Amino acid sequence: MATARGWSLTAAALRAVTSWPRGRLLAASTGLQVRREASSSSPETGEGQIRLTDSCVQRLLEITEGSEFLRLQVEGGGCSGFQYKFSLDTVINPDDRVFEQGGARVVVDSDSLAFVKGAQVDFSQELIRSSFQVLNNPQAQQGCSCGSSFSVKL
Repeated sequence: MATARGWSLTAAALRAVTSWPRGRLLAASTGLQVRREASSSSPETGEGQIRLTDSCVQRLLEITEGSEFLRLQVEGGGCSGFQYKFSLDTVINPDDRVFEQGGARVVVDSDSLAFVKGAQVDFSQELIRSSFQVLNNPQAQQGCSCGSSFSVKL
């Protein structure tokens, strides 16, 4: 807990002295990661939904201010074809879908949603890294050996 608070204080300190641009990058993240089943406090969600784990909701509530939310995008790249990108944003576009749980919001544009529908967004904290990740993505067929990209089911 002290580590999480220390990181939050660091983020708050950076926020106070740094002018963050809209859509600041949090992580260009891993592809297919099904290493653990994370719990979600949301009711049953449909296939076109994005589920948020409890750790994701908790972390978003700690780092977002005002109207900020976590934006999840899928971009072309990596050796398997696609990669996830996470950023904090404040602007919701007409083609965006908003997924809210426990006061935390994740926004996905309609193009990216086709690649992540039915997936789960998690926040993982390890000794060497803390990051948002997409878990259990039913649209992903496989990840590459470096773990930073994924290919989609056809």
